Amino acid sequence: MGVTTVTDVRLPVSADGGVLHTLFRSEQGGHEQVVLCQDRASGLRAVIAIHDTALGPALGGTRFHAYASEDEAVLDALNLSRGMSYKNALAGLDHGGGKAVIIGDPELIKTEELLLAYGRFVASLGGRYVTACDVGTYVADMDVVARTNRWTTGRSPENGGAGDSSVLTAFGVFQGMRASAQHLWGDPTLRGRKVGVAGVGKVGHHLVEHLLQDGAEVVITDVRAESIERIRSRHPQVGVAADTGSLIRTEGLDVYAPCALGGALNDGTVPALTAKVVCGAANNQLAHPGVEKDLADRGILYAPDYVVNAGGVIQVADELHGFDFDRCKTKAAKIFDTTLAIFARAKEDGIPPAAAADRLAEQRMADARRS
Repeated sequence: MGVTTVTDVRLPVSADGGVLHTLFRSEQGGHEQVVLCQDRASGLRAVIAIHDTALGPALGGTRFHAYASEDEAVLDALNLSRGMSYKNALAGLDHGGGKAVIIGDPELIKTEELLLAYGRFVASLGGRYVTACDVGTYVADMDVVARTNRWTTGRSPENGGAGDSSVLTAFGVFQGMRASAQHLWGDPTLRGRKVGVAGVGKVGHHLVEHLLQDGAEVVITDVRAESIERIRSRHPQVGVAADTGSLIRTEGLDVYAPCALGGALNDGTVPALTAKVVCGAANNQLAHPGVEKDLADRGILYAPDYVVNAGGVIQVADELHGFDFDRCKTKAAKIFDTTLAIFARAKEDGIPPAAAADRLAEQRMADARRS
């Protein structure tokens, strides 16, 4: 097993700068370290990206995904790790931002040997990066990773962990949605509102439960039929859209909650949105800079994804200090106040909420560097 930093290898650079531009671009603060990992015996190919450690060790999950190319995997790790810096800062955690991606279809190549090899790579960083679950990885996987890496969170309670972090992720998104309702309609409830949820997997199905309990009308979509059936079998009143394109065009939709992969808000979807609020669990929902202004120009209130989906990282961070669910839920409930503060800052500064959130997060990181 070997560790190679990105500065030691040559990566293709496209006309717009490619992965090296994303890594070093000064206007976004750059990344401190990127590690490319390969273990031929197990077939592991992974990227660990550490964006910023001003507030403390980098913390972020491990995504296991069949990327179209290695470049795409590196770019995803860079974008996701940067997002974690901002998320952890606004969640009030003493952690910087990091993220890892494992390249490949988890249904085909995930093995115990591969996860143990991955754990050894994370351990080689000596605690600069603390890992957890993300898309394609689960509590059982983190139990395996923890056997070779003590800087692992998201483990099962039987193995000293906090278990599934999607529970508090969904709770935090719901708090952000309540804050959005308070800001836009003057009442912190989704009762009587129509909410569309795209992606009802690990986080989305918990969010649906919160919405139904609050009295919302819910419409869902998912690429997996079994995910839809899981909800419909319990709640037959929940509507189903054929796909995300149909969901975002649903007549009378009040809130759109993207809860699958990133890039949900782009040049094609924003003009088609019927909802007045976007608040969901997916990371990196804005496909490119400028989308946040497009939303604002259409009068659509956007609750920044990395603010509202921080419940999970609040949970796994607490695991490092002896997990207490009630303590974590209390911290996650503060996402309501943080979201309202961001909307107020956006109005005061005359900027979109995403820009206001960035300013607040950057201020906390800058203060930490000066201290």
